[in-house]
Amino acid sequence: MGQGFLQIGLTLCIVIAITPLLGRYIARVFLGERTLLDFLMNPIERSMFVLAGVRRKDDMTGWQYIRSVLFSNILMGISVYLLIYFQRLLPWNPNGFGAPRWDVLLHTTISFVTNTDQQHYAGETTLSYFSQVAALGFLMFTSAATGLSVGIAFIRGLTGSRLGNFYVDLVRGITRILLPISVIGAIALLITGVPQTLAKTLDVRTLEGGTQYLARGPVASFEMIKLLGENGGGFFGVNSAHPFENPNGASNLIEMIAMISIPAALIYTYGIFANNIKQAWLLFWMVFVIFVVLVGITAVGELQGNPLVNNAFGLEQPNLEGKEVRFGWAQTAFWAVMTTATMSGAVNGMHDSLMPQGIFSTLFNLFIQVIWGGQGTGTAYLFIYLILTVFLTGLMAGRTPEFLGRKIEKREIVLASVVLLIHPILVLIPSAIALAYPISLSGISNSGYHGISQVVYEYASAAANNGSGLEGLRDNTLWWNLSTLVSLIGGRYIPIVAILLLADGMSRKQKVQETPGTLRTDSLVFTSITAGVTLLLGVLTFFPVLALGPIAEGLKLTSGS
Repeated sequence: MGQGFLQIGLTLCIVIAITPLLGRYIARVFLGERTLLDFLMNPIERSMFVLAGVRRKDDMTGWQYIRSVLFSNILMGISVYLLIYFQRLLPWNPNGFGAPRWDVLLHTTISFVTNTDQQHYAGETTLSYFSQVAALGFLMFTSAATGLSVGIAFIRGLTGSRLGNFYVDLVRGITRILLPISVIGAIALLITGVPQTLAKTLDVRTLEGGTQYLARGPVASFEMIKLLGENGGGFFGVNSAHPFENPNGASNLIEMIAMISIPAALIYTYGIFANNIKQAWLLFWMVFVIFVVLVGITAVGELQGNPLVNNAFGLEQPNLEGKEVRFGWAQTAFWAVMTTATMSGAVNGMHDSLMPQGIFSTLFNLFIQVIWGGQGTGTAYLFIYLILTVFLTGLMAGRTPEFLGRKIEKREIVLASVVLLIHPILVLIPSAIALAYPISLSGISNSGYHGISQVVYEYASAAANNGSGLEGLRDNTLWWNLSTLVSLIGGRYIPIVAILLLADGMSRKQKVQETPGTLRTDSLVFTSITAGVTLLLGVLTFFPVLALGPIAEGLKLTSGS
C-alpha cells in the first residue's frame, strides 16, 4: 500500500518541478522570443510560411482565426479519410489491410481530427503502418497543435493582446514544442523497450505447437505524440495496457509525465502573459488539490477491493480485475484519473473494471473538463469558470465585474454560458436516446447502474474530446459510430468558436484604471470561490447522472446485494 502511494507522490513532485520550466518555454515560443531551437527551426518555418503565403506579423480577428481553424481541420480530415480508404494501394502495408467499413472510417477520421481519438476498432488488425503514421500520426500533431494554438490565442485575448495568426501558432506549436519533445520522448521509450519497426506481424510457434501472431510496428514515435498531445489513440486495441506500448514502470512514468506536462505548464504560461505569476500558481494549486482528491478517492476504492468478492472468499485484497500486474492498483488508478483529467483518453487498464469510486472520478473529470483539461482548450475552460466567478462575485458585492482590468459584460457571459451549456446537451440528450432503446441502440453489457455509466461515459468522453471508454460497451455499430460524431464535432468546435469570440472581444476592450474597489482575482479567497463555483456548477449539472450510475452502484456494493 505504502509503495503505491509513494509512486503517486513522486510523480506529482516531478509534475510540480517541470511546470514552471515548460510553462516559461511555451511562453517564450508564443511571445516570439529567442529559444534554443531557433537556429534549426527558423529556416524551416520561413520556408513553410513562404509556401503557404503566410506572413508572421499578420494578426487575425476572432472570425478569421475561427475560419482558419475550421478550414484547416476540414482539409486535414478529408485528406486522412482518403489516405486510409486507399491504404491497400499505399506503402507500409505488410499485412495487406483494406479500407475499414465506411462508418468506422468516418468516425475514426473525425475522432482524430478533433483530438479525441475515440477508437471503435483495433489498430493492429485494421490499419496499415502508413495509415497509423502518415494519417493518424499526422492528425495527432495537428489536432494537438490546433488546441494549443486556440488556448494561446485565448490567453492573448484575455491579457489585452491581439489573437495572433493561427497558421503561425500551429506551425510553431509543432516545430518548437510537440515535435522536439516527441523525438526525445520516443527515444526514451525505445530505451525502455517500446518497438519501432516496419516489419510485418511476427508468427511465433507456441509450446503447444500452435501459432501465435504478434503485431508490431512503429510504436514508440506513435506512443509519444499520442500522450504528449492529449490524443490517447492506441497503436494497439488495448492501448497503453499493451506491453509493446507500455512495457514497464519506467515507460509508465514517462507516459504519465507526457500526458500532464503541457496542460499543467499552460497555467504558468498564462501567468507570464498576464504578468501575474501569483495568480497562475493559485490556479495551479486549485486544480492540483482537486486532482489529488480525485486520485485519492479512486486509489482508496481500488485498494479496498470489491467487497462482494472479498467477503465471498474471506479475502482482503485490492481490486485487480482489468489491471496489468506490472502496474498494479495504484498506477492504474492514478493513470485513470490523469487520463480523464488531461483529456488524453489513453488507458493502461480497463476503466470498465474500476470500482464505482474510480468511475465517479473519471466521469467527474469528463464533466467539468478543467482538471487539467484538454490541450490548450482545457486552460481556456478554466478561465471561463474564472470569468463566471468574477461575474457572480461582482453581483454579490455590488461591483462592476472586471477581469485583468477589462469589464465583463453581457456578451462575455453569453459566450461563457455557451461553452458550459453545450457540453451537458451533447452528453445527456444522446445518452437519454440510447438508454430509451436498450436492445437496439445502447449496447450495454452490464445491466443496472453500471450500464447507465457505460452509455453516459461514451458520450461524455466524445463531447469532452477524451476518447476513453468503459469498454464493456458494444460500441462498434452504426448507431454509436454516427451518434457520437455529433458529440465529437459539437464538443470540439462550438466551444472553440465561443472562446475565440470571447477572447477577441476582451482584446478590444479598453483597460480601466484599478481602484480600491476593484475585485482582485489573484487572492486565495477568490481562488477558493472559483473552486467552489466550478465544483458546484459541475455537480448541479451532472449529479442526477452520477447518482444513477457510480454512486448507486457503490451503495449497492456496500450493501452486499
